[in-house]
Amino acid sequence: IQLHTYTQKDLFNNNLTRIPSHLTNSIEYLDVSHNNISSIVHGDLSGLTNLCFLKVTHCGLQYISPDAFSSNSEIKVLNISYNHLTVIPNLHLPQLRILDLSTNLYPSYALPVFPALRNLSLSHNLSTLISIGKPCFWLPHLIELSLSHNNLGNDVFHYLSPYFQKIDLSKTGINVIPLNIISSFPRRTLHIDQNAITCISQKSMEGFPKLRSLKAGHKPFSCDCDSFWFMMVYNKSLLSDWSQDNSCSTPPSFSGRRLETYEHGWLSCQLGLQAAVVLSVLSVVVVALAIIVYACDGIWYTKMLWGWIRVKRRGYKRADRLLNATFRYHAFISYSQHDSTWVGSQLVPELERSGLSLCVHERDFEPGKWIVDNIIHCVEDSYKSLFILAKHFVQSELCNYELFFAQHRAISVNDDSLVFVLLEHIPTDSLPKKFLKLRILLRRKTYLEWPTDERKQRVFWGNLKAILQTVDQKRRKKY
Repeated sequence: IQLHTYTQKDLFNNNLTRIPSHLTNSIEYLDVSHNNISSIVHGDLSGLTNLCFLKVTHCGLQYISPDAFSSNSEIKVLNISYNHLTVIPNLHLPQLRILDLSTNLYPSYALPVFPALRNLSLSHNLSTLISIGKPCFWLPHLIELSLSHNNLGNDVFHYLSPYFQKIDLSKTGINVIPLNIISSFPRRTLHIDQNAITCISQKSMEGFPKLRSLKAGHKPFSCDCDSFWFMMVYNKSLLSDWSQDNSCSTPPSFSGRRLETYEHGWLSCQLGLQAAVVLSVLSVVVVALAIIVYACDGIWYTKMLWGWIRVKRRGYKRADRLLNATFRYHAFISYSQHDSTWVGSQLVPELERSGLSLCVHERDFEPGKWIVDNIIHCVEDSYKSLFILAKHFVQSELCNYELFFAQHRAISVNDDSLVFVLLEHIPTDSLPKKFLKLRILLRRKTYLEWPTDERKQRVFWGNLKAILQTVDQKRRKKY
């Protein structure tokens, strides 16, 4: 391996006012920093045809003529930082790879075309806006750019190139990373420290799939759920300054707390996890309630409650229509003779103790009158027709007549006057064909079931009385 040795000339701090003309042609590295060289013009470097590296810093340099480097086509590194330059001419430097223009007085800067330039520094120029040409054009070979310590703001993202591999935006007045701008920039190194960015979200970092190094410290972090992903999940090995004076600024309860010690509950910031926990708890509660409802016959109680609500609602809707209606009985009771014991010992006494007037065919039919006339008369004089359904009901011819006339009356006056009490279970499919209408009614209408449990019987009586008491006593006929 053959190593190349540069011929170096160091004229550092020699009180020079211009670059000496007696320098040998073999010099490849020249440093004239910390002198008083205010300008570089044509002829100052004409004898240095092999010059590759030139450093002119802290010299108060104010002017460079366009043809100052006409004899120096070999220059690859040019450092003219820390001077008073305000304008840079379009210099002919075909092999220039590294250009440092930092810490000058550029109010703006239109970048000339340097065909081999790879690294450019424009930091510390106090520019409010660095104009890089409109439209902005970057050559693909420029891969490193430093714009640090310039007052650029969020607009700087509009001037970046997809070819950049390293970008230094430290202290540039940025307060947010725009999602619609960064997605096309495959950067490997990014410096955004010393800015007003309070949180770095997962979506913003998705725009840097190839990022290998991030500098994001020395700024006020918001230690809340917006920063949860960055502080708790993001790969800290990519953060070159993670442990350097990074602390929380908000909320006040976390103010001044170092990020290294920050811990935020996973559940409080993970909406998906919160939803999963809530759904799991709700599922357990629903299952537990379902078991309790089933064990305590809640379905039956619910059906009875729903029936009571429907009765009340119908009562309100029919109130106006029934204002002028008068009835002798609250209910006409239709039942089979085989069920007369239950009717006489439980149903009639319980309802009449509550002030209800009942029409019972064994007691209230007029003797000597045709039975069909008695049925029609009692049905029309009753607000409701109460049918006690059991297996013997469907075998009774009299019950069939009573059901027919009661249904006909309900249809003719468009009234909901039929009430069914299921004394024992009757499968609707087992009803005879002549009771086809009853089969249809049982499928369409809500009916009350007589329970064997004494606690449920109290609910049953309450619902039945509510149905029959819809009509006020004042609207009954006086006989």
